[in-house]
Amino acid sequence: MRCWLPDEDATCRLGAELAASCPGGSGLLLTLRGELGAGKSTLARALLRGLGASGTIRSPTYTLVEPYSTTEGPVLHMDLYRLAGADELENLGYRDWREQHRLLIVEWPERAGGSLGPIDLDLELTYSGSGREARLEARSDPGKAWLRALRTA
Repeated sequence: MRCWLPDEDATCRLGAELAASCPGGSGLLLTLRGELGAGKSTLARALLRGLGASGTIRSPTYTLVEPYSTTEGPVLHMDLYRLAGADELENLGYRDWREQHRLLIVEWPERAGGSLGPIDLDLELTYSGSGREARLEARSDPGKAWLRALRTA
C-alpha cells in the first residue's frame, strides 16, 4: 500500500489511523524506515498519541529506547540509528521486550542486522516532491489484518 503525505499533518493523520487500526494482541513489530528527517519520529509520535499515550513523547534518538504506557497497553519506541551492531540490540534486552509490550515501534531497523525477528508491518517514508510517500508492507498475518483495517479506516 502506498499513500501520499503532502505535509506533517498528513503524516500525523497516518499515525493516528495506524493507531486506530492496530490489531489486538502483543508483540507486534512496526518498523519505520527512511532517511533522516523523513518523518519517522513524527509518525511514531502521532501513533503513540492515537494509542492513548499522554505526557511528553520523546524521540529515542539518544536514549535508544522509550517506553510508554498507553490505554491499549505498553508500547516501546526504539531508534536504532546509533546502534553499532546487532549484538548491542541483544544487550539492550530486546528479546524480553518483544513479549512484554503490545507494540514495538522501531526506527532504523536495518541497523539490527536482521535480528529483530518477524516484522508485522514495515513502513518506509521517502521524499517525493514537496512531501513524502509512505509505503506499507504487511509481513505477517497480524500485519495483513492491520493493513486491511487501515485501508477501510
